[in-house]
Amino acid sequence: MTPVALFPMTPGLCHELYRGWQNDPAICADPARFRPFRYDPDWVDRYFARQQTPDRRYFAILAGGTVVGELLLKRIDRAAGTCALSIHLQNDSVKNKGYGTRAEKLAVAYAFDRLGLRAVLADAVKGNARSRHVLEKAGFAPCGEDETFAGYRIEKPEP
Repeated sequence: MTPVALFPMTPGLCHELYRGWQNDPAICADPARFRPFRYDPDWVDRYFARQQTPDRRYFAILAGGTVVGELLLKRIDRAAGTCALSIHLQNDSVKNKGYGTRAEKLAVAYAFDRLGLRAVLADAVKGNARSRHVLEKAGFAPCGEDETFAGYRIEKPEP
């Protein structure tokens, strides 16, 4: 099994990720707005800079040392003990290999053990069965939905 790790995202890793990026229509909430991705170094620099805020942790997902995706813990609220998880894999060649599930489990452990949080929230486009399946495999439970998104939550186990 290929080892999976989370590594703090760097500008170089972000560019490596997005040079091989393909947008996935399955995660587009409005299919009419779907557009193929075109690598633009200036856009990647701006995107990376936007992730550098105190209420976020931005990780590269590495599989066997190669960047295959990104994972963000965002809206970190230490007072409430919560954050939101967002994950995206680079393209279809790295999907269905367990990388997303393992990355989500690592991120949840980081949120609980390193950040001291009590719950991690996530959502998925309702029609994105793959994303919903990955969240459930990682231990998230459904916690509501609206017309577009299905919400998920995982709680830190009591000692």
